Amino acid sequence: MVETYIATEVTDDLREAMDRLVPQLSKSNPPPTNEALQEMIDSDAAILFMCRDETGVLGTLTLILFRIPTGIRAWIEDVIVDEAARGKGVGRILNEAAIEHAFEQGAITVDLTSRPSREAANRLYQRIGFIERDTNVYRYAPPAQQQS
Repeated sequence: MVETYIATEVTDDLREAMDRLVPQLSKSNPPPTNEALQEMIDSDAAILFMCRDETGVLGTLTLILFRIPTGIRAWIEDVIVDEAARGKGVGRILNEAAIEHAFEQGAITVDLTSRPSREAANRLYQRIGFIERDTNVYRYAPPAQQQS
């Protein structure tokens, strides 16, 4: 049976999962340290969703909630499903849990971004009901960190 839960403490299970999952999403960013994980868990803005079955952690998703003048905003970030669990509904389960939680907290919409190269993820988001927006996404980085 698959269960979804919100991480409430840094455990060996969480540490192992992050060490295994984060490199599957990003080759350039290392897995978070225990201190960074604890900071996320303690944060009012970041909610770390985990999905597991009897074999262990299958995936993770971070929901970001914050208030702005026009209401509560919700963003889904860093959705990672273990390569061995892809195609088994884990991404859908994580997203649906995060969306439900966001609405319970007062968000009116939930946003996310996904690289076009993540074709399966983009199909999933559309099946769930996310609609591609016509917008420009901008990122600022100090000149020394900017990439072409």
